Amino acid sequence: MPRRQGYALLIALVAGTAMLAAAVAFSTTLLSGPRSAPRPSAETQAAARNPAAPAASGGAWVATWTTAPVRAEPGTENGFPGSTIRNVVHTSIGGEVARITLSNLFGTTPLVVDQATVNTRPVTFKGAATVTVAAGGRVVSDPVAVPVAPDSDLQVGFRTPQGGGPVTYHPNSHQTSYLIDGRGTFTTTNWRYLTAVDVRSERTHGAVVALGDSLTAGSGSTTDANARWPDVLADRLRGRYGVANAGIAGNRIAGTGLGSASQSATDRFDRDVLSVAGARTVVIALGINDVQQSPQETDAQRIVDGLRALTDRAHARGLTVIGATLTPFEGYRSWTPQRNAVRLAVNEQIRAGAVFDAYVDFDAVVRDPAAPDRVLAAYDSGDHLHFNDDGYRALGDHVDLKLLDRAGAPRTDEL
Repeated sequence: MPRRQGYALLIALVAGTAMLAAAVAFSTTLLSGPRSAPRPSAETQAAARNPAAPAASGGAWVATWTTAPVRAEPGTENGFPGSTIRNVVHTSIGGEVARITLSNLFGTTPLVVDQATVNTRPVTFKGAATVTVAAGGRVVSDPVAVPVAPDSDLQVGFRTPQGGGPVTYHPNSHQTSYLIDGRGTFTTTNWRYLTAVDVRSERTHGAVVALGDSLTAGSGSTTDANARWPDVLADRLRGRYGVANAGIAGNRIAGTGLGSASQSATDRFDRDVLSVAGARTVVIALGINDVQQSPQETDAQRIVDGLRALTDRAHARGLTVIGATLTPFEGYRSWTPQRNAVRLAVNEQIRAGAVFDAYVDFDAVVRDPAAPDRVLAAYDSGDHLHFNDDGYRALGDHVDLKLLDRAGAPRTDEL
């Protein structure tokens, strides 16, 4: 065979082999679906404009952020018809798949929501873009494939196309969110309707729920600084646990007093603690409002009994309970020696191990050594009850992470 013909035959064989390989690859793609390369960050916004199919992912659902619904927002009897609510929340852990919970707990009419998004990625509810939340009810969205970074701000938006109210909200969030209507865009520190963001996680051990009052909600801290003590704790945990903040200003163990909370911790415990996705441990930092808020609880034993009852309910669901001692408040308008004596008596039983599985001594962290019934000046927000950013950082830094690692297995039941 002439050399040129031999070369031609060899080229034809090579070309045929390449065509056969391409055909096999094409047929494999048809069977298994396309394999997309990791998308560079420049394309993230473009991808977010396209609907994502409900996502399937391994791992358990774990809360990356929660808030406790407080009451009906004053002046919102007709809701926000034709408006977009954009809640900005700060995550504790990350994931590639998320879901959201919307609450109409304090609404008296059905809430209609459409065009819901997480970081502009469309969210559906049982496959539909529109969902109706019954008065007093809540809904959990379908899973959505969206990158959720740990320790970052996340935007959860949705439109309320028609009236319906009043609005279920959490005031004084210490985070800037937005309301958008025909007049423009308005900032707010209220979280509206949104109560949870969960992520699928294979590496996270579960969630820590911080059940507390204004000292857990972060009163006195800097807006948008994420300086609440549960935020500080989340930073220290570095993704090992999600942290769910269930703090409400004015909250009490029993009764509602004169604060902003419309439900006691006893009444909301199932919803705000036991139903949190992946809940494994609860840190209870409650009791100071029972001591100092009208009507004052004058019997330390009743406060201790209320804390024990919460502990028993958590144990029945397999959760470990860590409690916090009650912090000083001399100089605050409601302080008296008698009320302070009740606080000290509660702390004595907490330190004796008679209430919780373990405790963190928040009192010892923030008190002034020279005047132990007062908050250290360096940690005082100015009212002698609430803390500044440094004070909350001291509390978050004081939680022993080994206590969390010794906790029981996380819950894995679905909502």
